[in-house]
Amino acid sequence: MKPPNPKSVAGRGGDLGRLLATTGREGGAAVATAITALAGGRQHLRRLLRERYPTVAVTGMTGVGKTALVDRISRHAATTGQADVGSAVLEKRRRTTTSLRGFRFRVVPGENAATRLGALDQVFHDEVVDGVLHVVANGYATGRRVAGISGAASIDREVQLARELEDWTITAHRIASMAVRRARPTWLVIAVTKVDLYPEEIESVVRAYSPGAGTPFAVKLDELRALAGAAKLSVDVLPVCAEGGKHSPISAKQRDAYVAALELRMAQLCGHR
Repeated sequence: MKPPNPKSVAGRGGDLGRLLATTGREGGAAVATAITALAGGRQHLRRLLRERYPTVAVTGMTGVGKTALVDRISRHAATTGQADVGSAVLEKRRRTTTSLRGFRFRVVPGENAATRLGALDQVFHDEVVDGVLHVVANGYATGRRVAGISGAASIDREVQLARELEDWTITAHRIASMAVRRARPTWLVIAVTKVDLYPEEIESVVRAYSPGAGTPFAVKLDELRALAGAAKLSVDVLPVCAEGGKHSPISAKQRDAYVAALELRMAQLCGHR
């Protein structure tokens, strides 16, 4: 094969350079337009993703069953023994429906550790969530053994209620800070879980966690609404159960109905229904 003529190549290179110089402005404008369109497309995709899959922070003290509840909602198969160990990291779950809608859950660890504070900063400041699912257990949170030993420990219910209130005080401050910074309203659902442990008191317990009830938790909730502004923060209180079924006062059908009602309400708050 005959090698190319260097002068010919140089000539073609010169022609290409002159062509680029001639069309530089038009080419630059085209590139800028393409970049702008690409950026706009990405923003549109992010907005669409957020509308279809809003992010939900799941908060609450350790042992209330946050992960178990989210696993039930998201149809996620829990790891064996998971219920006996409190997670120390921010967990992520996704719920997807056949209509291509759902939720992206961010389960904040309940342990008082640096990872918990970092997770709270992430969901309420760095990557602001669309709503909050705060889980309480009427003092029936599973006790944790000290020194990193897994398994349940026997803890006084009044002590657990006090810890639950302390945890709520910290979380409420973060929610208020987020709510006053954003333009659109924020929603909060208080999930009163483990109702299978007090089946005869469900209604009264739900009332005790509701605004205006006068209980220590409700007082803190009223303070949050006053600080954030009632128009900027909607509050719902719903009973829920992640367990149930055989040998439980809450049947599997009742359990699933509680979970379905919670999911429906969150979908309504997110504008899915």
